[in-house]
Amino acid sequence: MYPDRDFNLQRPLPWYAGALTQDVALDTLLHAMALEDPFLLDVGRKALFQGLAENRDTILYRQRVLQDCLKNPAVAREIYDIAVEAMERERKDDFSMRMPAGMLRRLRTIADTQAERFESEGVSVFFAMLRDELSDPYFAVIQDHLEELAFRDGVLLSAGPPADSFTIPDGDESGARALSELKDRGLNVAAHALARSADHIVSVFNLLRTELAFYPGCLNLHGQLARIGAPVCFPSPEEPDRRGHSFRGLYDACLALTMGKAVVGNDADADRRDLVVITGANQGGKSTFLRSVGLAQLMMQCGLFVPAESFRSGLCDGVFTHYRREEDETMKSGKLDEERGRMSEIVDHLTTRPMVLFSESFAATNEREGSEIARQIVFALMEKRIPVFYVTHLFEFARDAYERNMEQTLFLRAERQADGGRTFRIVEGRPLHTSFGEDLYRGVFGTDA
Repeated sequence: MYPDRDFNLQRPLPWYAGALTQDVALDTLLHAMALEDPFLLDVGRKALFQGLAENRDTILYRQRVLQDCLKNPAVAREIYDIAVEAMERERKDDFSMRMPAGMLRRLRTIADTQAERFESEGVSVFFAMLRDELSDPYFAVIQDHLEELAFRDGVLLSAGPPADSFTIPDGDESGARALSELKDRGLNVAAHALARSADHIVSVFNLLRTELAFYPGCLNLHGQLARIGAPVCFPSPEEPDRRGHSFRGLYDACLALTMGKAVVGNDADADRRDLVVITGANQGGKSTFLRSVGLAQLMMQCGLFVPAESFRSGLCDGVFTHYRREEDETMKSGKLDEERGRMSEIVDHLTTRPMVLFSESFAATNEREGSEIARQIVFALMEKRIPVFYVTHLFEFARDAYERNMEQTLFLRAERQADGGRTFRIVEGRPLHTSFGEDLYRGVFGTDA
C-alpha cells in the first residue's frame, strides 16, 4: 500500500465518515468490493477514507500496483489466498511449522515464475524481497530444523557436572515421572523458540494479508462494473494547489451497481473553478451527479480507478457533505436549525484543503431566507478557495451567483427535453426560474390535469 511504511488498519475514520458514507451511498461500493468478506470490507473502508491524507506519489504508486493486478488477476488472488489460508489455519489452531514452510515456498515459487509479468515498483520490490529472504539455503536450514524437531532418535539432554549413569527399574513410576519432568524441562527451551518462530511467521502472514487485501477488493469491483459494461479509467491526480475538476463520462458507480447496468455519464470542465452550481429540472439527475463527483474523488485518492472515461482533479484532504435530511421525529428543533447546526459543525472541522458538497441545503425555509443563508456560506468558502459543488432549487441564490459573473464559478443544469423528458445529463447552462415541477404533476395525474 505504501513504498516506505505499512498500512495502518487501526487508524480511526474521520468524524464525518458516517455522513459521507450515507450521502454518496458508499456502502454499495464497499460491498461490491468485499463480496461478503468482512476483512475486505474493513480494509476497503479504511483505504477509501485514508486516501484523503495521501499525496500524489502514493496514489500513483497504488495505481501502478493495481494495473499490474488487473493484468494478472489470478496471480494477485493466489498470493492473497495464501495469506488468508495461513491466517485461517492459525485461527483453527492448525499451524504446524511444516505448513507455513510450505506456504513460504509457494510464495517463493510465484516470485520465481511470475516476476517478469509485473512492472510496478511495489510488486517488483515484493518479489525481490521474497527471492532474497526465502532463498534456497533458508529453506534448507528450515528443513534441517524440522527434521531435528521430529526427535526420531529420541531426546538427548546433557547436564553441566559429570555424573554416573543410572537406570530406572521397571515399574518405578516415581522415577519415570521424574525423568519425564527432566525431559520436559529440556524441551521447554526448544518449544519456546519454536513458538516464537511460529508467532513471527503468523505476524508476517497477517501483515501480508492486510497489505494485499485492498487489491482483491479492487478486482472484485472491476469485475462487477465490467460485467454491466460500465467503463472505468485511471484518473490523473493533480497537486493540491491545482484547483478544479475535469472529466468525461463520469457516472455514479453505486447507481450502476444497484441497477445492474451502465448509466448515463456526464462531462464537465471545472478547471480553476471554486464553485459549481447545479440547477434544473426535478428528477433530472442532479443529486446523482453530485454523488458521482464525491465518490470519484474518494476513489481517485485511495489509488482506485474511477467510474468515468477520463477524470482529473486536484487533491483534497477532506470531503464534507451537507445534504437535506428527512424529517426526524426525535429532533428538538426545526429542520432549518438542524441544517445550520450541521453546517456549523462542518465549519468547525474544516481541514486545510477540503471539498464541500451541498444538496438542496437550506430549503427548509422560504426562498429569500434560504438563498441568503446559502449566499453567505458559499461566498465565505470561496474566499478561502475551498471547492464547492452546490445542487439547489434556490433560484435567488443561483441567480445572484450567476449575475456576479465570477470566472471561478461554473453553472450546470439538468437537461430537459422539449416534451418534458429527462435525459439525466448535466450540461452547462444558466439557472432557470422553474424546476419544471409541472412535468412531475402531469406524470402523476395525466396531461389533461
